[in-house]
Amino acid sequence: MSNEPRRPVRPATAMVHGGTMRSGFGETSEALFLTQGFVYPSAEAAEARFKGEAPGFIYSRYGNPTTRMFEERMMALEGAEDARATASGMAAITAALQCQVKAGDHIVSSRALFGSCRYVVETVLGRAGVASTFVDGRDLSAWEAAIRPETRVFFMETPTNPTLEVIDIAAVARLAKGCGATLVVDNVFATPMQQKPLELGADVVVYSATKHIDGQGRCLGGVILSSSEWIEKTLQDFFRHTGPSLSPFNAWTLLKGLETLPLRVAHQTASAARLADSLAADARISRVLYPGRSDHPDAAVIARQMSGGSTLIAFELAGGKKAAFRLSNALQVVKISNNLGDAKSLVTHPATTTHKNLTPEARAELGISDGLLRLSVGLEDVDDLIEDFAEALTAV
Repeated sequence: MSNEPRRPVRPATAMVHGGTMRSGFGETSEALFLTQGFVYPSAEAAEARFKGEAPGFIYSRYGNPTTRMFEERMMALEGAEDARATASGMAAITAALQCQVKAGDHIVSSRALFGSCRYVVETVLGRAGVASTFVDGRDLSAWEAAIRPETRVFFMETPTNPTLEVIDIAAVARLAKGCGATLVVDNVFATPMQQKPLELGADVVVYSATKHIDGQGRCLGGVILSSSEWIEKTLQDFFRHTGPSLSPFNAWTLLKGLETLPLRVAHQTASAARLADSLAADARISRVLYPGRSDHPDAAVIARQMSGGSTLIAFELAGGKKAAFRLSNALQVVKISNNLGDAKSLVTHPATTTHKNLTPEARAELGISDGLLRLSVGLEDVDDLIEDFAEALTAV
């Protein structure tokens, strides 16, 4: 049974109550349905469900009550008509792209991508005969020049990993619609609390729920959100037959994460803004990139399409890899990890971790120097974080 509010509610309320389905026991917390399959009252009922003539679950690879609650809560937050939850963020991106292309098709993608995303576009889909062109995402003329008659998909992440470039979603969406391509946006860095790609004209939004949505380093997950028509006609068969589905236990964990998402992102963003200003004021830091600062290169676009800064900061040390490693090792509160969006503040060196497989020339083109560090700001007291960096910089 469902017991949702009867009138529209604000995001924080939707993240506590959205999509909830209660069993006959009337449980307060969402139920965890650890089951592979479902039974039917009759053979006729089974036939009707498989034919799509009767509602209900068939197999947990296709759908599960706990997983569906997570999907519906994400739909309420994103403003999407439908969604499918996946086992990881990369499963979401791979499925969202692969389900709509075939040999001979073409993808235009922003060049600033997480390393695994670039591998999927360039190598996995390339082996299947799908061509790709990588462009400077902030250059609209580059997107337009890359369009071919066989272009089927535009793909971007914004803000980008790790240099926090911000791409004009609405402008790129207009170009995509003009050539009949689908625009897929990886919105993981902004979170649905700070940026709404569907409202800006995107067709599909993907998330690594592993990041802010869980937010506490507990499990993997992903989600694809779009219109009901796109989910049913383009994604659904691919999803059912290839099996990238999210486990019910992880879906339940992510539901718990969503309950506190608005609080966590607001706190982390406020802390990131203060810490970014502190780092920018330190002469030992050569460059700070933070979407909430007026000196960000894409400040005008950010003001139009984002409602907040970010929980991420990128900054650069003049001493290259040696200085970046020494600073990272000297931090006491902030931990070294390649994850982000966690309750704990985490620092990573992209050139030797998340983007190590790019050539030095490709990293230079993206602004990923040996002295660049990416910082994901957590829930600690921001004064402790400021002091941690001040002491580490002095030690270095």
